[in-house]
Amino acid sequence: MGHREIYMAAPHMIDRLSILLVLLGVVSSWPSSSMLQGMNLPHMTWDVEEVSGKSFDYIIVGGGTAGCPLASTLSMKFSVLLVERGGSPYENPLVMEKKYYGLSLLETDYFSSLSQRFVSADGVSNLRGRVLGGSSAINGGFYSRASREFVERSGWDQEMVEKAYEWVESRVVFQPALTPWQTTTQFGLLQAGILPYNGYSLEHVEGTKIGGSIFDKSGIRHTSADLLRGGNPENVTVLLNATVKNIVFRNSSGGNETWATGISFIRSDQSTEETFEAFLNMANDSTAPQGDIILAAGAIGSPTILLLSGVGPPKHLEKFDIPVIVNLTGVGRDMKDSPCISLLADSRPMERPADPPQVTGIASDLKFVIEAGILPISFNTTLIPVAGKLAFPVSKGRLKLNSTDPRENPSVKFNYLNKEQDLRQCVEMVELLQRVVSSQAVTVFLGVEHKKGIMSGQEELSSFCKKNVRTFYHYHGGCPVGSVVDSDYRVHGVKGLRVVDGSTFLESPGTNPMATLMMLGRYQGMKILQERKSA
Repeated sequence: MGHREIYMAAPHMIDRLSILLVLLGVVSSWPSSSMLQGMNLPHMTWDVEEVSGKSFDYIIVGGGTAGCPLASTLSMKFSVLLVERGGSPYENPLVMEKKYYGLSLLETDYFSSLSQRFVSADGVSNLRGRVLGGSSAINGGFYSRASREFVERSGWDQEMVEKAYEWVESRVVFQPALTPWQTTTQFGLLQAGILPYNGYSLEHVEGTKIGGSIFDKSGIRHTSADLLRGGNPENVTVLLNATVKNIVFRNSSGGNETWATGISFIRSDQSTEETFEAFLNMANDSTAPQGDIILAAGAIGSPTILLLSGVGPPKHLEKFDIPVIVNLTGVGRDMKDSPCISLLADSRPMERPADPPQVTGIASDLKFVIEAGILPISFNTTLIPVAGKLAFPVSKGRLKLNSTDPRENPSVKFNYLNKEQDLRQCVEMVELLQRVVSSQAVTVFLGVEHKKGIMSGQEELSSFCKKNVRTFYHYHGGCPVGSVVDSDYRVHGVKGLRVVDGSTFLESPGTNPMATLMMLGRYQGMKILQERKSA
């Protein structure tokens, strides 16, 4: 079935904003089916029965920022099933076209919207990507590598990391041409003292720089789904609009080992009662698979699937009558989200073109990351926030199940600014944000009458931070390296199960984690291929 047929066969997956675009006649640039066929993408299907009962060398759960490059890499030698709970991005202009940036975040629903909204127990609204390509299909497209120090702390091979980044960048990364507002932002950051000026750079370094973008010169977005073209598409099956309920386990013949052997899944938009399964191929003359189930469902999805599968803290699992497969108390722990404070450079809602960030300021020993875009708040109205991210929060929280429905968001608490160190740094960051917003470049561009008043004093700034803390959408944790997975990203206590995504991170890498997650998928795929070759 072609990509056009997939789209037309599942019309309920079109969100209401897309329908509005159809009615307004602004979808003429959607790709034709012939264009999509020329992209050399793997076979995609939303028909669960087409996959049900079949076996593959590897099964990857989550067709997001890390899952797509991982599937592409493994497909060079092995058959891969990639399961994505959302649909395809390729025929949706809200994903593909830069001029509609941000509109996909405005409307969310329970089953099918491109982004799934959740509100943390802290009361902060947040989003999860629900589309092939994951968050790379709904974010601002800013591409910047992790620092060398992050790579070293992660224990990764520097040469392999470099090659993995280059593989990604040769396919989906472009140097942006600055818009008038991004040029203004660049000067505003410099005037606020965020130095030196580093020009165009993909490296995470102190100062002001222009980053890479996954929007090309024509304004077309290149999500991580494009990376599926970098392997052997004939070896990949992409199952769309399917939600994994749990991992299927089996004990070894001696009973002393537990193996992950398959997955149980449902249609994303229907009842949980009709369940389907897919399995790993078994090694020759063996009852154990050679491949793996690999969770790449993100910092919310992966720990949730482990818990639903019986891998986690026994007391918590018992509350939901989930049999304990592996007692692993670290699942759902060490959840962190970089606190964000946003100041409006112009408080007047206006009809300006949406403008994703292209420039960033990195300050105070990499602790602060500042960006400014033009964001839609409705179909024809935008605001201009200047946002700062606290890159290394020490406050952390926990993820817990709310129910056994895999489509339902779990309960997450990040404990924003809970530690005094985080609050103190937030105050420092707000002072820097104020200097950017009140800089000559910004006030001249917007009109001097909109120059911001200056807050001052520890008490006033601390109160402002507590009342206005938001998310930068760079949350991570839940399956951290050490307590949940080992250095090869294998889940402790069970065979044939790995996690490869941001849930394994102990800190958020670089300006934006997207680049490093894409790299991680490629990097771990190459590591697995090396392991198999050695074996």
